[in-house]
Amino acid sequence: MTLIHTGDANFKTVFSELLGRGKMDMEHVSSIVKTLIDEIRSDDDNALIRHIEKFDRWNPSCGDDLRINPSDMKRAYEALDPTLKSSLHLAYDRIRSYHEKQLPKSWFDTEANGTILGQKVTPVDRAGLYIPGGKAAYPSSLLMNVIPAQVAGVEHIVVTTPTPDNEPNELLLAACHLCGVTEVFKVGGASAIAAMAYGTATIPKVDVITGPGNIFVATAKKMVFGEVNIDMIAGPSEIGVLADDSANPSHIAIDLLSQAEHDEMASSILITPSQKFADACAVEIEIWLKKLPREVIARKSIEERAAIIVTETMEEAVNLMNEIAPEHLEVATDNPFALLPSIKHAGAIFLGHYTPEAIGDYVAGPNHTLPTGGTARFYSPLGVENFMKKSSIISFSRQAINEIGEACALIANTEGLGAHEASVRCRLDN
Repeated sequence: MTLIHTGDANFKTVFSELLGRGKMDMEHVSSIVKTLIDEIRSDDDNALIRHIEKFDRWNPSCGDDLRINPSDMKRAYEALDPTLKSSLHLAYDRIRSYHEKQLPKSWFDTEANGTILGQKVTPVDRAGLYIPGGKAAYPSSLLMNVIPAQVAGVEHIVVTTPTPDNEPNELLLAACHLCGVTEVFKVGGASAIAAMAYGTATIPKVDVITGPGNIFVATAKKMVFGEVNIDMIAGPSEIGVLADDSANPSHIAIDLLSQAEHDEMASSILITPSQKFADACAVEIEIWLKKLPREVIARKSIEERAAIIVTETMEEAVNLMNEIAPEHLEVATDNPFALLPSIKHAGAIFLGHYTPEAIGDYVAGPNHTLPTGGTARFYSPLGVENFMKKSSIISFSRQAINEIGEACALIANTEGLGAHEASVRCRLDN
């Protein structure tokens, strides 16, 4: 893995490459994705079936074959090991409790002249949730997408997930039953995004699409944005760690690898003012790598996409991490809350020696669907508001329009919009 110092002659070049870690070659796949989307729009379920035969290696005979029967979800749930079932319930309860605190409220404000202004917050009618299921299936992602939609009050929730060889993941089915989801379809990739964006005979059109996926899914979401809303364009997983000598190098090493094992394209970046800690962490990474079931994936990620940066001060370390704006950020110092005011850009911030990123993936409560590739500079984690929209409330009394209507009419006149001006003036007393 790359180990650099901020004083190195080539530091700016190497750091610039790290900042570009999230770039995806969407242009390379855009023509493929556009073709898939166009086929769904023109040939409906027939196109879906062809895509499934090609990419997932099974042959649905009709649209109904794409549905997962709720009885299969119930069976999978009832077959769960009791300890695992209890763990899923714990995760569900904590995630729901956290997201209930996010719920925005409608509000109204009345002025002395009778003007009423406010904001009405309502859920979208339909939400489409994409849950990965190719290389691995992630029931935790189902919880993280379904629960905020339910808390928001979305009445119609649609889930799509790829099922290679027509073999649904049993734990994912169990999680669907736990969440009370009934409309689940065995469709993946760009085809699933297109089906939810435009609707087919089997899969209903939705208002917002959320959930992670590969470059084809991300490109499809970007292409259908505007037809529907989306949560974000997510790239490969990543973690940043700020640490000093008070941290345990073995703990930080495995935390870095917790993202590396996701994907060869994942990035893991440690920034520390301690050369001693940097060296110790590099040794521990190699020790841990040899123990991982997904060593091949993690090793490629570490060798090609990871870095340890040694700075002069912790302040310099924080400034560099703000430029990176990581998806996950661990602060492994004795007083992590002292650094919190200086941290400006991160999807999720994990504070202290006993708060590994992995705890946030499953049971902490906050959402693990997070902005990647530096987009934490302007994106937020998935939350309840992704499934809601706001309407402005405006009500003027006769007194109110007489008090400020002239100013409105003057601005309209200045902009050359006569009907706007007249629609106000005709209501004034003079």
